[in-house]
Amino acid sequence: MGQLQDKVAVVTGAASGIGKDIANLFLAEGAKVAIADLNIDAANATALEFDPTGTRAMGVAMNVTDEAQVNAGVEAVAAKFGGIDILVSNAGIQIVAPIVDFAFDDWKKLLAIHLDGAFLTTKACLKHMYAQGRGGSVIYMGSVHSKEASKLKAPYVTAKHGLIGLCKVVAKEGAEFGVRANVICPGFVRTPLVEKQIPEQAKAFGISEEAVIKTVMLKDTVDGEFTTVDDVARTAVFLAGFPTNALTGQSIVVSHGWYMQ
Repeated sequence: MGQLQDKVAVVTGAASGIGKDIANLFLAEGAKVAIADLNIDAANATALEFDPTGTRAMGVAMNVTDEAQVNAGVEAVAAKFGGIDILVSNAGIQIVAPIVDFAFDDWKKLLAIHLDGAFLTTKACLKHMYAQGRGGSVIYMGSVHSKEASKLKAPYVTAKHGLIGLCKVVAKEGAEFGVRANVICPGFVRTPLVEKQIPEQAKAFGISEEAVIKTVMLKDTVDGEFTTVDDVARTAVFLAGFPTNALTGQSIVVSHGWYMQ
């Protein structure tokens, strides 16, 4: 029996990166998992890769900023798997620029995906968690930038701080229904999102890509190591499977010591 045996999980942005690894580990721990992603072909391919039988994994088209699509996707998952027990709100993007040059449209786009997406998926999933009477777990993908700031990342830092506020409200409102909420705050994980940032930051700061990794990204870690997708996925399993309200409303930093609370 896995830690998440027969729990139903919705993971957004799960066709790649951290979300994909979380979905895979959830399945290994006994959960039924919806691979929710903007790219439905990639979501279906990932679901098929993880579970060729189609009985424990499904792909779902989900633009997390589209309320109708979020609601329809969550309803489809609940109908197929018999409810919703876990939400991992992981979908996100990164746009890097100084505030004075930051396009307002880019600011709004990033906040919509990170914050509107978290709100809409939470709202849709909570309705099921409350009605089922078996509790639930809501996990937001924050960042060390939920605690710290970096240059060039104004909307990202703002959004990631905002997720902590949303999490605390969900923890308070959800407690009477047995629903817990937490934020996972990874350091730099070498996902496609981070790979893209390395040359962008090298250009912006006028330094080499190697220097970006050593002197920007990993300079405050205890071991000079990137956080791994496995580090994050194991933390998600731990939080999703935690049996009491003892940890609700908390943010857990997973960063090889970059930020210590």
